[in-house]
Amino acid sequence: MADIKGQAEANLSSLQRIFTIPESSGATLAQIDAEISNNLDGFLSERIVASEKDLTEIEDAFSSPHIPDQPYYVSGYTDFILDHLVAQSVHTAAPGFIGHMTSALPYFMLPLSKIVTALNQNLVKVETSKAFTPLERQVLGMLHGLIYGFDDGFYQTWMHNHTHAMGAFCSGGTVANITALWAARNHALGEEAVARQGLHGAMQAKGLKGLVILVSRRGHYSLAKAVDLLGIGRDNLIAIDTDSHYRVDVDAMRDKALTLQADGFGILSIVGLAGATETGSVDDLSSLAALSNELGCHFHVDAAWGGATLFSDTHRHRLKGIEQADSVTIDAHKQFYVPMGAGMVLFKDPQRLSAIEHHAEYIIRKGSKDLGSHTLEGSRPGMALLVHAGLNIIGRKGYELLIDQGMDKIRYFAELIKCHQDFELVVEPELNILGYRFAPDWLQQGLQQASSQRTQQVNRCLDQITRLIQKAQRADGQTFVSRTRVDVDLYDKQVITVFRVVLANPLTTRDVLAGVLDEQLELAQHADIQALLAEAKALLAS
Repeated sequence: MADIKGQAEANLSSLQRIFTIPESSGATLAQIDAEISNNLDGFLSERIVASEKDLTEIEDAFSSPHIPDQPYYVSGYTDFILDHLVAQSVHTAAPGFIGHMTSALPYFMLPLSKIVTALNQNLVKVETSKAFTPLERQVLGMLHGLIYGFDDGFYQTWMHNHTHAMGAFCSGGTVANITALWAARNHALGEEAVARQGLHGAMQAKGLKGLVILVSRRGHYSLAKAVDLLGIGRDNLIAIDTDSHYRVDVDAMRDKALTLQADGFGILSIVGLAGATETGSVDDLSSLAALSNELGCHFHVDAAWGGATLFSDTHRHRLKGIEQADSVTIDAHKQFYVPMGAGMVLFKDPQRLSAIEHHAEYIIRKGSKDLGSHTLEGSRPGMALLVHAGLNIIGRKGYELLIDQGMDKIRYFAELIKCHQDFELVVEPELNILGYRFAPDWLQQGLQQASSQRTQQVNRCLDQITRLIQKAQRADGQTFVSRTRVDVDLYDKQVITVFRVVLANPLTTRDVLAGVLDEQLELAQHADIQALLAEAKALLAS
């Protein structure tokens, strides 16, 4: 931290000032606050550098393990952060940043985030949150209504019921998925049995060899964390193959589940995907719901990404069957345009969360409306305010417009790729995610005639090309797409590397999308990529 200028001296007077009196309007931090408030896009565009800096070079500024003995002035620290942190952050709000599930934020989220920070409410307990608790319960009710659509009487009964909760706020989809499966496990085995005997004892009492969870091969990696933490075991997270559209093969899942049941395993849960992270695919949720009923197990839907599609009257049919799920994960910090740290899990039956209920004498006492009794996390900030703000300021119709424009843009981009002779669309969009790669027309035609062995060799060359273009595009800092690996029916299920695009940012235009392809074509002229193309041509000719 040697780059921080202006070291001060710790005393009670100066410490009291930083808790009570902000710096003058001319101070660095105050100026930054004004810049962000008055022109967020300008602040981000000017303060974040476009060119990529090597991570090891950035690490130099954060290499000291020593806590400073004496404090630094706020202005000096702010300058340090501007130079070494802000400048080297990722401009996730940029219209050309279309590679991950982050986007621009509505301007009102910033001042409201200040309110969340200033009030510093802790949602674990009514005593530390008061009005935030009923607000959070209302948000959970709103989202429950979006998914399940019960009548008003149901919500009047359950929304503010002091002994139950319709769901849980959490830091993101990972904790939401863990919470859903935790509740499912305790409900299946008996809360008291698991709590007192442990997982092994509870399964023995049920005469089970073990518990299994079945999900598509496209399931999120958080599910592996969940089975690890819940003692179920990663070997018992059963991945099922998908069809050509990356939707789980329901018949194969049924066959596998019946085989496992016959072998003495309990089917804890079927997990359906409503917007797979890599492909945007949506499983046949209605068929999975029927299978769950047939097996007598919990049906969970991971809709962390795709759940917001329910706002759209045009596209909500793509999630048909989600209303039959026992639990659903949704991330507000994705397509609800809320800052990071706002995930939710909703339960069809508000009594289901009782299976994980915990109490303590000094906090979350029995009979209170404390939300902490039904959450995995303890202390939590009032992120529900920001979700509440979005639901009221953007509204259902506003979210519908945002979802629809994202779907329109992804289909436009898909057609742009299909019509371009030098690109190949690999993952057709189901929601607003697609996958494609740079592959000149002559190469695509050659692959159609090539043997299986030659196809694999050429695809390995293309994998390297995709990686090189993606890394160069990221380093250039003008536009950004991510990359992933998917199996492709056209190439006999060979796993290949593709560019991954996510279109949710309302600031992304058609011109920006055309510019992404133009930049990739320019990057493809680099000598190392041309050498790989020559290698691929030689392979096809041999």
